Amino acid sequence: MQKIRAAVCHAFGAPLDVEEVALAAPGPGEIEVTLEAVAICHSDISYAEGAWGGTLPAVYGHEAAGRITQVGAGVERLFPGDRVVVTLIRPCGHCPACASSRPTVCENPPDGRHGPLRTLEGGPLFQAMACGAFAEKVVVAASQVVPIPDAMPAESACLLSCGVITGVGAAVYAAGLRPGQDAVVIGAGGVGLNAIQGARLAGARRILAVDMTGEKLAHARAFGATDGVLAGEARPWKTAKQALGRGADAVIVTVGAIPAYETAPRYLAPGGRVVMVGMPHSGATAEYEPVLFAATGQGMVGSKMGDVVIARDIPWMIDLYEQGRLKLDELVSRRWRLDEINEAIADTRAGGARRNVIVF
Repeated sequence: MQKIRAAVCHAFGAPLDVEEVALAAPGPGEIEVTLEAVAICHSDISYAEGAWGGTLPAVYGHEAAGRITQVGAGVERLFPGDRVVVTLIRPCGHCPACASSRPTVCENPPDGRHGPLRTLEGGPLFQAMACGAFAEKVVVAASQVVPIPDAMPAESACLLSCGVITGVGAAVYAAGLRPGQDAVVIGAGGVGLNAIQGARLAGARRILAVDMTGEKLAHARAFGATDGVLAGEARPWKTAKQALGRGADAVIVTVGAIPAYETAPRYLAPGGRVVMVGMPHSGATAEYEPVLFAATGQGMVGSKMGDVVIARDIPWMIDLYEQGRLKLDELVSRRWRLDEINEAIADTRAGGARRNVIVF
């Protein structure tokens, strides 16, 4: 095992400790990636706060890009020197979900307690979200990565691993938006901006952003929103319907706030659907009147990681980026060092950042 530096969570809600840990060599079907960049996602923060429980000590981080430095036995079409993005999507390839092209909800998730990470003393160290990417290197399954062009900036490429595919996929696949339809996106953060981009790519007629600040609504317009409404208004859904001229065909909730979920159906047109992307803390509940959904043919659907297939969708999005049709560089708010990770997390938690990125 080799020594690497990683940001370790020893207690929920406490600052992460940047320390040396041990990383095993890649086994059969696995690769080692020396990271160039890893973004800070709100999911990492929620996990580190204990929002969804979990095993400690742990290394979080799951939105990464780097260069392959070792490959294990049986790995094909990936070689040392290849640049890749690293995702948390680790399909088994044979469960009913994987067999029906739904790898984001694979029914055989990996157990991070038996991953490649250990403390220097040989104790357990949880590889969170099948990545553990708040570290200099990761060892992951070859199925979790997708090659990227050598010229692509790592801090932009890493965003494809989660925030971009989650937002774009929520609009294109989960919402199933078609040309001429209308969308409302609640939350104009990193995922919300990409849901707006996805709605634009799908041909939406109007895309209305809902957020708490005018600054974020301005960001939303830069990414393709046609209209914006402040969430703090008395009845923002009424203002939204006036702007759209009707209710929305899809309302994509990208924040994990219960008030956002409880008000989301009010923005819908008959037959529309709420797409649930943002993840509230475990135990949080929202209330609805089922009769309203039944009477109007509306629905609600969860979307994990945008329902994407990474081998199909990440190359598509890279091509769009190279054409100038998908904004990635503009999503990066600030670059940080690994030893500044707690400051970067605090800045992300404050709510103003689109994506903070640790650059190695």
